[in-house]
Amino acid sequence: MLIPTLLLSLLTPSTPMDRTLHPDLQRYVNDRVLPAVAAIPAERKESLDLIAAFVKERKAAGATADLTFICTHNSRRSHLSQLWAATAAWSIGQDHVRMYSGGTEATAFNPRAVAAVERAGFHVVKPDGKNPVYAVSFSNERNPEQCWSKKYDDPANPQKDFCAVMTCSEADTNCPIVRGALDRVSLPYIDPKEADGTPEEAARYDERCLQIAAELWYVMQQAAR
Repeated sequence: MLIPTLLLSLLTPSTPMDRTLHPDLQRYVNDRVLPAVAAIPAERKESLDLIAAFVKERKAAGATADLTFICTHNSRRSHLSQLWAATAAWSIGQDHVRMYSGGTEATAFNPRAVAAVERAGFHVVKPDGKNPVYAVSFSNERNPEQCWSKKYDDPANPQKDFCAVMTCSEADTNCPIVRGALDRVSLPYIDPKEADGTPEEAARYDERCLQIAAELWYVMQQAAR
């Protein structure tokens, strides 16, 4: 589906014209993500607006806005969130935003979630190992995101003044205090793991990938206003 020029301009008011995503990813954003932004329910926007407010406040203070997306295993939803937040922030010109992810325990970036971002148009370098560090690229103009499973307080993540975005209800419940967080937002997503090994597996991962993409695109749009 093609987006009319006027609608596209309304949906992405601050997108720098000289920033380009990988072609397949750009088509995915234009044809699927931007229409989905317009369909986000009002109740979801309440949490999304809190994240956007954090991003705006940090910019006004002349500071980076560090977002750490947290789920139990740091294997699916938190990685999808990190990648889409990075893509949206860069595309819209929110260069003070930094994205991270972590879990209450470490496992590995799940191959099913990796496959979902590849289907969306990301370029992924997949090394071997039990918990490999994936290089996930959304543009030739920016260094890839480094994705591997780790605890939220890993030294690679910010230790203070960040916004903890809780992407699963289990982590939200089991981690009532996130040390060092300046702000905390509950943004749970249904775990696509429920469909693992079923005929619905790919569709469920694609559904979650698109939902996270649209919601975090909305966050960066609101932050840019």
